Amino acid sequence: MSSLAWHERLSALDATFLYMEERNAHMHVGGLCIFEGPPPSHAELLQHVEARLAAVPRYRQRLAFVPLGQGRPVWVDDAQFDLEYHVRRTALPAPGGETELQRLTSRLMSQRLDRDKPLWELWCVEGLGEGRFALVSKTHHCMIDGISGVDIATVRLDRTRFPPPPPAPPPWQPRPAPAARQLLRDSLLHQLTHPVEVVREALAGGAQARQQLGEIVLGTLPMLKLARLGRAPASSLNRQIGPHRRFETARLDLGRVRRVKSALGGTVNDVILAVVSGALRTLLTQRGEQPTASLRALVPVSVRHPDAHHTLGNQVTAVFCPLPIGEADPRRRLALVREAMQDLKSSRQAVGGLALTQLGDFAPPTLAAQAARVQALARFFNLVVTNVPGPQDPLYLAGRQMLACYPAVPLAADQTVCIGLLSYNGAIGIGLLGDADLARDLPALAAALPQALAELEALLPGEAKLPPSA
Repeated sequence: MSSLAWHERLSALDATFLYMEERNAHMHVGGLCIFEGPPPSHAELLQHVEARLAAVPRYRQRLAFVPLGQGRPVWVDDAQFDLEYHVRRTALPAPGGETELQRLTSRLMSQRLDRDKPLWELWCVEGLGEGRFALVSKTHHCMIDGISGVDIATVRLDRTRFPPPPPAPPPWQPRPAPAARQLLRDSLLHQLTHPVEVVREALAGGAQARQQLGEIVLGTLPMLKLARLGRAPASSLNRQIGPHRRFETARLDLGRVRRVKSALGGTVNDVILAVVSGALRTLLTQRGEQPTASLRALVPVSVRHPDAHHTLGNQVTAVFCPLPIGEADPRRRLALVREAMQDLKSSRQAVGGLALTQLGDFAPPTLAAQAARVQALARFFNLVVTNVPGPQDPLYLAGRQMLACYPAVPLAADQTVCIGLLSYNGAIGIGLLGDADLARDLPALAAALPQALAELEALLPGEAKLPPSA
């Protein structure tokens, strides 16, 4: 074992997701994946995961906190790492249908991850009907964003049914963690020297430092526009949530979404946001509300470089998109979404959001922590809608094909519903996570999503429509 202590400081954005976590607002992301065939044995699954841990070293690291809160937390190797603590097994009660699976997922998503351990869990679920099994994954948002989550899933899964066995994993030896006094000293030194070094390197021609400083400067005006957005419109979607969750799923055909996009204009993302708008309009109408205005959705935007595959940490910013739930005409809803997204691109709002997160590198840690909590309470948006592109070829686990995958996105302190979408192998899996008490009608939203797509399909010319049997 090396005698040199090792640690790695969380980025400002990663630390923000940690600071935002509260007793009732758990900040883990996850997913429900369904596979064909009988599940692998527990020993086989452990061996499968262990063989791939070298590709994701963060999964054997835990958080260490700087004394007196004088710095962002750091990652250190977990000297007591136990794979069986993280890879768990459970079974559904009879009859083992979708309802039982969603209830189990709801309970798992209600449980906060243990901060004394590496911040992830993987549950193998037996007893699913039709000869299938499921995996439920949970990983803290301070470790991954949506894109890196897909990357890590492709490390855990295989692209062919019977791939050659991976090489034997190298022996792993945890590096010693630094003492508390060293963490405090290093953190104070970092706070004093980091801003000066960035400016000095930028003035001296350092490419990376100059780029970071330039992005902050260029993002100042869009950032000021962000500050003027004000609070999101009042809605029953925004109430103080409890600790318990409700999880539902829906599924859209990606080919149908693309067909609507080609016939009516816009992008795939525009069509999806129009579908979400129509479904939310149906939900709120069923609640007895009169949806006359637009809701505001936070839509994450990846800024991850194409070369940064299989890397952890968050490289994401966001735009705030109006969802025109007050518009009854589906064609007009799509047009309004398309116009709004075009305006957001030209306004460089995502650049402003990126500058805001980069400024966190210059803020004192206690101030950054308080800012994160205030941001969670300020309610600049009504709900989160994520749309992550996934692989369009089948993936496999120990020879079993993954049939579907539904993401789970965390709720903020006063958002009762969030919507995660992930495209995989020609379909869009939709995971709906809601507060267990305040979103009891989540199944109605799940049913309204394919109906909203059907409304758009009804506008297509005859030659663009799929036959009913397709």
